[in-house]
Amino acid sequence: MGDLMTMYGAMPLMLQIFWGCAVVASAIFVIQLILTLIGMDSSDVDVDFDGANTMDLGGGLSLFTIKNFIGFLVGFGWAGVCFYDTIPSTFLLLLVAFVVGCLFVGIFVVIYKQTKKLEHNGAFKIEEVKNTIVSVYLRIPANGAGKGKVQVSQNGSVHELDALTDGEEIPSGAKVKIVEIIDNETVKVIHNA
Repeated sequence: MGDLMTMYGAMPLMLQIFWGCAVVASAIFVIQLILTLIGMDSSDVDVDFDGANTMDLGGGLSLFTIKNFIGFLVGFGWAGVCFYDTIPSTFLLLLVAFVVGCLFVGIFVVIYKQTKKLEHNGAFKIEEVKNTIVSVYLRIPANGAGKGKVQVSQNGSVHELDALTDGEEIPSGAKVKIVEIIDNETVKVIHNA
């Protein structure tokens, strides 16, 4: 460990900065990656600079996040380390490192958006079944005299809900339209002619 610190201390300041950014940001990035893989990354902090004027990229994704900042530092640091001996101009080296850091952020944003598309919440939301056509599973008595059952298909799964009607009795197998959500388990339907 002492040899590494001696070697680090002997480097020019610019190279120390690049190595510092690269190593520290890479370590944090690996920790973030592990937390993401085990599902514990849901508390990413957005940095809000001036209220409503944040750089929102849609889908709940903001440009200014801790993850994006770490991604920038990873690209900036490693680009600086890699090109330090190749690019003699300090300004050009900083510019290249900055551009690579921005490219890393862009790549991470694209990857994050693509993985968000893969997420699927299979939770049943009864509010979303209003105005849909469904099948009667158990006959529905006339004029709200009792409850029948309908089968609702949502997000690839079938759910049974209690059903009432204000009209005539509706037999099993008939098609009905859900016109009202009464509670979390009951809907009002009309016969779909």
